[in-house]
Amino acid sequence: MTNPIEKRLTELGIVLAEPSAPVANYVSYVLCGNQVFIAGQTSVSPEGVMLTGRVGEDLELKAGQLAARYCGIRLIAQMKAACDGDLSRIKRIVKLGGFVCAMPTSSGPLIPQIINGCSDLMVEVFGDAGRHARFAVGSPSLPRDAAVEIDAIVELKD
Repeated sequence: MTNPIEKRLTELGIVLAEPSAPVANYVSYVLCGNQVFIAGQTSVSPEGVMLTGRVGEDLELKAGQLAARYCGIRLIAQMKAACDGDLSRIKRIVKLGGFVCAMPTSSGPLIPQIINGCSDLMVEVFGDAGRHARFAVGSPSLPRDAAVEIDAIVELKD
């Protein structure tokens, strides 16, 4: 029987790709007690295409939200790897940290609304356990010209 999280991913039409390998001197995630600290995941589509550019210059709000959703899908793939393939071990999404490649003049609600693309996904997939603390900041550039990068802290069940 498929666990409820896998069932929910299927209902949402989300297929998890193999988690990406680090591109520098770090690891994809660290298990520390019952928490998983997941390295920043960039805005790569499930087909492997990086969504690039600056919000407010190259990308509009909807494209930025899609980029954040892609980050969230990649975060879930890393969670699955950290849980030995069993996403039902996730107790709670504790915190997300979101970086949006944006124009220096980008202000107001734009940056948080973009990171909602990932936050909304976590709630869609994990229900109340997907509600989390977070930060959302603008950055003049991100690795490999990514539009968005998001990291996560996740609590596992005992």
